[in-house]
Amino acid sequence: MTPIYLDYAATTPAAAEVAETMAAFLTKDGCFANPASRSHLAGWQAEQAVEKARRQVAELIGADLREIVWTSGATEANNLALIGAARANPDRGRHLITSAIEHKAVLDTCTWLEKEGWEITRLRPDAQGRVTAQQVAEALRDDTLMVSLMLVNNELGTVNPIAQVSELLSKHPCLLHVDAAQAAGKLPLDVKALDIDLLSLSAHKFYGPKGVGALYVRREPPVRLEALIHGGGHERGMRSGTLPTHQLVGMGEAARLAQANLQADAEHVSHCRRLFLQELNPGYYQQTADNPDNWPGILNLAFPGIEAETLILALPELAVSTGSACNSATVDPSYVLTALGLPRALALSSVRFSFGRYLSSEQASQAGQLVNQAIERLKP
Repeated sequence: MTPIYLDYAATTPAAAEVAETMAAFLTKDGCFANPASRSHLAGWQAEQAVEKARRQVAELIGADLREIVWTSGATEANNLALIGAARANPDRGRHLITSAIEHKAVLDTCTWLEKEGWEITRLRPDAQGRVTAQQVAEALRDDTLMVSLMLVNNELGTVNPIAQVSELLSKHPCLLHVDAAQAAGKLPLDVKALDIDLLSLSAHKFYGPKGVGALYVRREPPVRLEALIHGGGHERGMRSGTLPTHQLVGMGEAARLAQANLQADAEHVSHCRRLFLQELNPGYYQQTADNPDNWPGILNLAFPGIEAETLILALPELAVSTGSACNSATVDPSYVLTALGLPRALALSSVRFSFGRYLSSEQASQAGQLVNQAIERLKP
């Protein structure tokens, strides 16, 4: 039996339209040429397909297509944003501000920069998982090069006040980097209106293929980055390597579909969340980072007295996780939850449920019933 999938925050299935689009750029009968081969028609056609995808991704976030740099995913995009900016702008300061609950792709990169002599301020969120503009203001220094904050937290669904942070930074020359891996294709997003300098994207978080992402790099005023990958000078010298046409057109198609279905998808996940919660006995769980402004597709619940791993083992009919897929191999409680001030025992009893486009209403209700039944069997 295929389990009911409630782990959309970890990854999403590629949309059928995405897979069909990608297939046309793989085999000898399709447009398989190297998009950097400009000496023949096949290469030109591949390049046109890549630029169409670049435009589709740009339109999803309100950017100019020339501001999209292809990467292998949000992890590489985060590395390029932080390390690339640090290396290219040493004269602008050696201090960065981030939060204690960012994705490891940001936190580990900051730790690496720290070893290289950079100073990192890691802001602690409030009990709801938010970092405020006031916290940023208090941490800001004359030598602050960048503020790096995620828009939607991958374990809590918390939405950070990026617009307020951006307004604060309008009076400071530092850069604003936003990890939008969990936000793009789910929330309305306009990098110009938000005055963002750098923004990271991952295709597989909005029904595109794995292994491809992008970094938005503002052109006016220009943001200087030093490349991390060297070779043929692709992507205007910021990221060398032969472009994977099939993955890029897949990301482009996923971006087009996400933009077209933005409101419908949001309404659907909200509906599924409500149906799921309606089936749960309120006495069984405690919602972590409970905030009406959270992205409804991510729900983190603690079940006091029951370890999360035990509950998950009792639910073979469901595909769920204890938090970030990048940390699922450890038995320690989530650093995101402990940063909120949750006691260790409660953090270890927390399960992340995440909802998406292909979850049916019937499955959402059934999942809630299955969780209730499992807790009845396991409760002390």
